[in-house]
Amino acid sequence: MSPKLRIHSIITRFPAFWSGLHVRGAAKLAHHIYQNFSPDNLISCRLLERLIGGLTCRSCILIPLLLCVVPSALLGQTSEPFSLEQIPGGQAPQGCVEIQGVSAGAFNPALWENDQLHWVPDVRMPLLAPRMGGAYRNIYAPSAIEEDDGWRLFYSGWDGIESGTDRIFSAKTPDFIDFYDRHTVIDNGEVTHVSNVNVQKMPNGSLHMLATAWPDANKVNKPICFFSPDGKTWNGSPEPYGAKRKDFVKMAGYEGYELGDLNGANVLLHDQGKFFLYFSNWRDKGKLYWAVGDTPTSFRFGGTSLTTIHAPNDVKKFNQAGKDWYLMALHRKGDAGGLGVKDADKLWYSLSNNGKTFGPEHRLPGAREEMDRYIFAVGFLTRKDRVLGVLYGAGPSVQCARNQIFGYWLQKRVQISAKLDYNVGNGAEYEAQGALGPDRQWIKLPLGEAFDGKLSVFSEDGVTLLWSTPVKLAPGGVYRLKAGNTQAPH
Repeated sequence: MSPKLRIHSIITRFPAFWSGLHVRGAAKLAHHIYQNFSPDNLISCRLLERLIGGLTCRSCILIPLLLCVVPSALLGQTSEPFSLEQIPGGQAPQGCVEIQGVSAGAFNPALWENDQLHWVPDVRMPLLAPRMGGAYRNIYAPSAIEEDDGWRLFYSGWDGIESGTDRIFSAKTPDFIDFYDRHTVIDNGEVTHVSNVNVQKMPNGSLHMLATAWPDANKVNKPICFFSPDGKTWNGSPEPYGAKRKDFVKMAGYEGYELGDLNGANVLLHDQGKFFLYFSNWRDKGKLYWAVGDTPTSFRFGGTSLTTIHAPNDVKKFNQAGKDWYLMALHRKGDAGGLGVKDADKLWYSLSNNGKTFGPEHRLPGAREEMDRYIFAVGFLTRKDRVLGVLYGAGPSVQCARNQIFGYWLQKRVQISAKLDYNVGNGAEYEAQGALGPDRQWIKLPLGEAFDGKLSVFSEDGVTLLWSTPVKLAPGGVYRLKAGNTQAPH
């Protein structure tokens, strides 16, 4: 419920009290409550109910007392107070400010169930481009794993190489702003293409990787498996490991597997001591299946996870309040036989509580312009119990030949509001023009000049107010939002 509606639902529950007030007095009290009340705080809500509910039309003499009690009892009781500090010497783009510390909080199932998510596009188009050294430049299928100093991003395609045969690459990043150590991890070896990578990191730090390889013995696409104890050697050989036909995944219990085309829809999840495979077969369209195994090299068919023509690319597991939640990312595979390109610019997610059957699909943000018009894979970026963003490989060609990696970030909403005076802004409001990685936003200042007004921070649902404070912001300045106290730069 929005702040205004929450306050309204409380104060209108007591008509006897409001009917005893002079209209001007009621308006003054309502305005005072709204300006000083923290509506996201449950304790504050209950206190407000008791204060107003205990009054009657004969108790108007208590209004001055109420006006004193509300601020002292409720003012500043935000669910997550912040401070805003300027980073000395920081350089945001000219005429803008950069606000850091805006990444999403812990996974909140209610927000995902209700599509209440505040996504901010990365200002870079693309977030990551292919290397320019070779003539073949086409990367997609991002799959990121956490590391102590950031993330390792796996992806597939042609990362500036000398032939158009898919391989698997990786890069390291501390913040999804700068990338380094880009290199080939899996070479195509005995197959023509190895792509559509999905990586699972085990508690001991070892890695299991599934990818799509072509051709198998029946000249169709199948999942292929690679294992690394240390992230440097794969299937017993140092990087880059050349894929071998013996690495193809086996499956029992599904008649359509041997002749099936499982292109670009192979997700691996380690859960409760087992390995789960989520897959789609484009010769058996309309169903997304799950299978389970003791190892990621051999599975037994389980059943249908979701009735859909969309391809699964990632599944993450969270636990909130003792309840398991599984989050799946999907895309419309425009180059799969017979599907066509309709909706190939869109992305979806689906939720589950058992990891086997998934609920209705919800929309994720999708393509923004011609450069990311056709999407070929999608994956979540997470850090511990948080979803920080969504990464996707896309390009202007339906042939999957000119892809790059793009991103949206799940972030708190930051708004700056000018003062009401006509000469200093007339109350105009401004928000981020985009994000730089998962934890930063860029806001363009009006006329690119120093800004004197108010800064408001909302949760990642985009509507729940967490904090508001007067600020003076310098163009080109970099500021950090920190949980703690309520001081702001002046």
